[in-house]
Amino acid sequence: MDPMTKLDQAADRYREAKKAHDEARDAAVAAVVEALRGGERPTDVTHRSPFTAAYVRRIARDHDIEPAKPGPKKSGSQ
Repeated sequence: MDPMTKLDQAADRYREAKKAHDEARDAAVAAVVEALRGGERPTDVTHRSPFTAAYVRRIARDHDIEPAKPGPKKSGSQ
Protein backbone atom coordinates (compact mmCIF):
# COMPACT_ATOMS: atom_id res chain seq x y z
CA MET A 1 0.00 0.00 0.00
CA ASP A 2 1.38 3.40 -0.89
CA PRO A 3 2.09 5.96 1.87
CA MET A 4 -0.65 8.38 0.80
CA THR A 5 -3.31 5.66 0.96
CA LYS A 6 -2.05 4.74 4.44
CA LEU A 7 -2.28 8.40 5.40
CA ASP A 8 -5.83 8.66 4.06
CA GLN A 9 -6.89 5.58 6.02
CA ALA A 10 -5.21 6.78 9.21
CA ALA A 11 -6.83 10.20 8.88
CA ASP A 12 -10.24 8.58 8.39
CA ARG A 13 -9.78 6.42 11.51
CA TYR A 14 -8.68 9.50 13.47
CA ARG A 15 -11.76 11.49 12.41
CA GLU A 16 -14.06 8.57 13.29
CA ALA A 17 -12.45 8.21 16.72
CA LYS A 18 -12.71 11.96 17.36
CA LYS A 19 -16.38 11.93 16.42
CA ALA A 20 -17.02 9.00 18.77
CA HIS A 21 -15.10 10.78 21.55
CA ASP A 22 -17.03 14.01 21.05
CA GLU A 23 -20.36 12.15 21.13
CA ALA A 24 -19.36 10.30 24.31
CA ARG A 25 -18.26 13.56 25.96
CA ASP A 26 -21.55 15.25 25.02
CA ALA A 27 -23.50 12.31 26.47
CA ALA A 28 -21.47 12.46 29.70
CA VAL A 29 -22.05 16.23 30.01
CA ALA A 30 -25.80 15.71 29.50
CA ALA A 31 -25.81 13.01 32.19
CA VAL A 32 -23.92 15.30 34.60
CA VAL A 33 -26.45 18.08 34.00
CA GLU A 34 -29.36 15.68 34.52
CA ALA A 35 -27.84 14.35 37.76
CA LEU A 36 -27.16 17.83 39.14
CA ARG A 37 -30.64 19.06 38.20
CA GLY A 38 -32.02 15.93 39.83
CA GLY A 39 -30.50 17.00 43.13
CA GLU A 40 -27.48 14.70 43.25
CA ARG A 41 -24.53 15.98 45.25
CA PRO A 42 -21.81 17.50 43.06
CA THR A 43 -19.22 15.40 44.88
CA ASP A 44 -21.06 12.20 43.98
CA VAL A 45 -21.55 13.35 40.39
CA THR A 46 -17.84 14.14 40.09
CA HIS A 47 -16.79 10.74 41.43
CA ARG A 48 -18.97 8.92 38.92
CA SER A 49 -18.18 11.12 35.93
CA PRO A 50 -15.04 11.22 33.79
CA PHE A 51 -14.57 14.90 34.70
CA THR A 52 -12.71 16.81 37.38
CA ALA A 53 -14.58 18.70 40.10
CA ALA A 54 -13.61 21.99 38.46
CA TYR A 55 -15.05 20.85 35.14
CA VAL A 56 -18.28 19.64 36.79
CA ARG A 57 -18.60 23.11 38.37
CA ARG A 58 -18.04 24.67 34.95
CA ILE A 59 -20.70 22.43 33.40
CA ALA A 60 -23.10 23.48 36.16
CA ARG A 61 -22.38 27.18 35.59
CA ASP A 62 -22.74 26.80 31.82
CA HIS A 63 -26.18 25.24 32.36
CA ASP A 64 -27.34 27.78 34.99
CA ILE A 65 -27.33 25.25 37.82
CA GLU A 66 -26.96 26.92 41.20
CA PRO A 67 -23.98 25.88 43.36
CA ALA A 68 -24.74 23.38 46.09
CA LYS A 69 -25.45 24.80 49.51
CA PRO A 70 -22.61 24.32 51.98
CA GLY A 71 -23.00 21.37 54.30
CA PRO A 72 -23.28 21.64 58.07
CA LYS A 73 -20.29 23.08 59.86
CA LYS A 74 -18.37 20.79 62.20
CA SER A 75 -18.67 21.94 65.77
CA GLY A 76 -16.02 21.55 68.41
CA SER A 77 -13.08 21.66 65.99
CA GLN A 78 -9.84 22.48 67.70
